Amino acid sequence: MSTSQQPDPRDRPARLTVGVVGAGRVGPALAASLQLAGHRPVAVSGVSDASRRRAALLLPDVPLVPPAEVLQRADLVLLTVPDDTLPALVAGLAETGAVRPGQLLVHTSGRYGAKVLDPALRAGALPLALHPAMTFTGTPVDVQRLAGCSFGVTAPEELRLAAEALVIEMGGEPEWIAEERRPLYHAALALGANHLVTLVAQSMELLREAGVEAPDRMLGPLLGAALDNALRSGDAALTGPVARGDAGTVAAHVEELRKHAPQTVAGYLAMARATADRALAHGLLKPELAQDLLGVLATGTDGIDGTEGDAR
Repeated sequence: MSTSQQPDPRDRPARLTVGVVGAGRVGPALAASLQLAGHRPVAVSGVSDASRRRAALLLPDVPLVPPAEVLQRADLVLLTVPDDTLPALVAGLAETGAVRPGQLLVHTSGRYGAKVLDPALRAGALPLALHPAMTFTGTPVDVQRLAGCSFGVTAPEELRLAAEALVIEMGGEPEWIAEERRPLYHAALALGANHLVTLVAQSMELLREAGVEAPDRMLGPLLGAALDNALRSGDAALTGPVARGDAGTVAAHVEELRKHAPQTVAGYLAMARATADRALAHGLLKPELAQDLLGVLATGTDGIDGTEGDAR
């Protein structure tokens, strides 16, 4: 990281005691990363056996205590709970007097900005939204993956430098996201990362059905190259039968999927339509070939609900 990206030392947070409310896959990893930067984890809360195991693995010797006690002990509190749980948790902590004035309260939800922390702000806390754009496993590898990971940062303007400094201390790259754009930002990440896992898992299942013994080994180089090309070139990286307008090949795909994996047909057709639209818009799919292709994609939905259709 270049020195120009480093915050002024005067803007760096002092060494802080760190607490984690919600020992899912994210919280312990972030706390462990902050520990490497010189901060001191002092308390973590977790209910399930899996949460307790993760805390013990990533934050050994850090005591497990109730959420209110985490806030009592820590200067910086990571609220790493599911999105739907966050508003009620913040409101409850504020109502019970657990929030201390001057306490840094950080949530890691992609969906919400800083306003979800307003009840804590009224109690004197300093609200930060720091969302790591990364998938987590709940193991030590997560700490390594934070190096160079982008974080969606939203905070009051006066806390922006402190928020960005914390991200940099964890090895991440801060990316400022306006409060009103948080849902769109999160939808974009979910579209790319979450759906990618589904697509890859389905592809591996189909390859096994086709007799491939090591689908992961077959897909690894292909998908790695496709991802690299897409990140470099965007829609210009589109290849395959849809982008070429090979209607007969696409029809054969749909027919085979209906026979062997009917649950994948709707997803295949939806992605093929989206690919065709983008290929047309960028001049990759010739209009004279698009008509037959779009016809296949339109009739391909027949039979999904149990009726028979002509998939060519």
